[in-house]
Amino acid sequence: MKFEFLEPKTISEASQLLAQNADARVIAGGTALVLAIQNKLALPSALVSLARIPQLDFIRAANDGLHLGALATIRDTEHSRVVRDFCPALARAYQVVGNVRVRNQATVGGNLAEADYASDPPTMLMALDAKIISTSREILLRDFFLGILTTALAPAEILTEIIVPPLPASARAIYLRHTTRSAESRPSANAAVVADFRAGRVNELRVAVGAAVATPQRFSDIENIARGEKLSDALIQKIAEKYAARIEPLDDKLESAWYRREIVRVLVKRALHAAA
Repeated sequence: MKFEFLEPKTISEASQLLAQNADARVIAGGTALVLAIQNKLALPSALVSLARIPQLDFIRAANDGLHLGALATIRDTEHSRVVRDFCPALARAYQVVGNVRVRNQATVGGNLAEADYASDPPTMLMALDAKIISTSREILLRDFFLGILTTALAPAEILTEIIVPPLPASARAIYLRHTTRSAESRPSANAAVVADFRAGRVNELRVAVGAAVATPQRFSDIENIARGEKLSDALIQKIAEKYAARIEPLDDKLESAWYRREIVRVLVKRALHAAA
């Protein structure tokens, strides 16, 4: 298969090239897209590389939270002192992506734009209330994923940055995953919890689950059950049961829907206990 490989030097130029080439695809690290092309699952007329746009490669903390440039590699993000100081659980979610070869090449922007259901960072980022900055707008992460391999990005729109709002000093963040094979395996289910407490009672609770479902999910009505309450064993059990009942788990030859539902129940329960 033949296609053009285009290397713009600015974000504006990259957007223009995408608009001019209807079947063009953005490539950053390329760990997923190259495989898709090799297996004829993607047939782009052109690849628009972001590699020569250095202003997309950054990790920094600011008053409004943690900023991750789309070209920051997953390896740099997992090891970043800025990320670890901001939220160790987020660093952990990046640390378990694939293997070190993948993490050295893959980018945080590509990880989200691919919308792979069995990924680690999206679930943690959703619990952290992250938002996406694109070339034209801001998108809350909970509105970003539309389905497996499908996002809210328009054809000529480029994800440029991820912003994670600051966490209260009293907040606790937890990320857990379950795999059925090696540590390098993709998760069959994962869960992320962010819990903020005031005087021993829940001020705010966020619970996200992923990998067992087509897109990472949060259920605000279930989260709100905990507001003003102590995170007791009984309340934790209730929330875990409600999450397991609410999701529509995937069902395939690797794991059944019943199995994934049970794992979500267990992971939510364990993550809530760890945060309590």
